[in-house]
Amino acid sequence: MVKVSIMGSTGTIGKNVAFKLARADTVDEIVLFARPESVEKARGESFDMYDALAAEDIDCKLTPTSDYIDLKDSAIVLITAGIHREEGMNRRDLAIPNAEIVQEYASQIAIHAPDSIILVATNPVDVMTTVALKASGFKKSKVIGVGNHLDSLRLKAYFSKQININSSEVHTRVIGEHGDHMVPLLSSTTIGGIPLKYFVKSVDMEVPRLVKRLKKAGNTIISKKGATEYGPAYAISNLISTVITDSHKILTVSSYLDGEIGEVYGVSLGVPVVLSKNGVAMIVPIHMNDFELHEFREAADVVRKTTDEVLMHLDYK
Repeated sequence: MVKVSIMGSTGTIGKNVAFKLARADTVDEIVLFARPESVEKARGESFDMYDALAAEDIDCKLTPTSDYIDLKDSAIVLITAGIHREEGMNRRDLAIPNAEIVQEYASQIAIHAPDSIILVATNPVDVMTTVALKASGFKKSKVIGVGNHLDSLRLKAYFSKQININSSEVHTRVIGEHGDHMVPLLSSTTIGGIPLKYFVKSVDMEVPRLVKRLKKAGNTIISKKGATEYGPAYAISNLISTVITDSHKILTVSSYLDGEIGEVYGVSLGVPVVLSKNGVAMIVPIHMNDFELHEFREAADVVRKTTDEVLMHLDYK
């Protein structure tokens, strides 16, 4: 029996993740956790999903609840609750109010689902990953942030569309902050096995424009439709499926660093990791050129500053 709990299940991303996981038919039960005042909405979402799942003969149990005890025996608990970013807002603008929510939820997960893996989607996700780690007391391998997984998928799609090539031929990765200080690893990007720096010599590709577009992607979507929805939901579902199927894929998530990459310590950042049913099986060492290393360390400084302010507000030493 595989059980996944979603805290913030009535939000745009939470309910989309729930439905995507249910349709994948790899999870036996999904707990739709919501605040007491939102439980009826969660119940309504479950009724609507059941109607859709019946059309595909899928039997996945959906449990709407506001009781922490229902988190028991979860393999993964997703925290996606929080105040959502509006147009013009920086992800760091959400730090204090969302940290208070993540702190509460992570501490309750530690009590009621002590063997689970915590996956954090609440923004600013790198900061919130450290908050969840501190509040839960879990090993760092068991607390994961969504990090740059979506950013990496976006960049992959941009390259694919730019040169009209199947996306499976594009191997690229974004690390660092999930925000303005993300770091595309262009030096190790390959297309059809050919390093990007050689590929662009024969193809019209405006790499700087694509990177600029990448960094504004979230705000662009928010300005046009009010919220990001399908991209984050599918990226999160992909991470959850990778863990519960023990796939050992290398994906870029936010993980607390102790010097494994770039000699960066004491902060959660997006880095490539091997994901397994036990969480982060290993942080994958990577090569960066001098510019990328400088940008990565700068991202660490920016995220660490916000994290320290948040932890001080939450009274963590």
